[in-house]
Amino acid sequence: MVEAVRISKERVARLETAIAEFVPTWSLGPVVRALQTLRGVDLIVAVTFATEVGDVTRFESPRQLMGYLGLVPSERSTGDTVRRGGITKAGNGRVRHMLVESAWTYRHPPKVGKEKLYRLEEAPQRVREIAWKAQSRLTARYRALSGLGKKTTVVCTAIARELVGFMWSVAREARAT
Repeated sequence: MVEAVRISKERVARLETAIAEFVPTWSLGPVVRALQTLRGVDLIVAVTFATEVGDVTRFESPRQLMGYLGLVPSERSTGDTVRRGGITKAGNGRVRHMLVESAWTYRHPPKVGKEKLYRLEEAPQRVREIAWKAQSRLTARYRALSGLGKKTTVVCTAIARELVGFMWSVAREARAT
């Protein structure tokens, strides 16, 4: 079993290397690099998002993208009564899963690590501003929702939903430059 784990880790490393080599020549390469300035978004998450969503300019607003990914609350309404439920999960499950996993990183205080510092230095000023605003807002939101006694799974889903809005903004900036 130890050998199987070692072989699996080597395979993952080879695949990540191949993906990293492919990104610079890809038409969505600038978007992938810009998305990596966000906390919790590394190469695999950025590539998965860019691959599954494609061109974000087809979404007029972040809400449309959130709906596409199934990160909007369900609703049962009759007359004046409006009942909201959990997220619809109607969209792309692969991206939604990765975004919720990325949202866990926002439980830590906002700061820029060594690895993200290199990504931020390469990015345009506007993308850096969006990344810092996202980090500040989402960490505060995580603490506020946790302080209200919400389950951590619900909190991470809410953070993932807002993270999509920041990803939409970063991707549009990257496409504009």
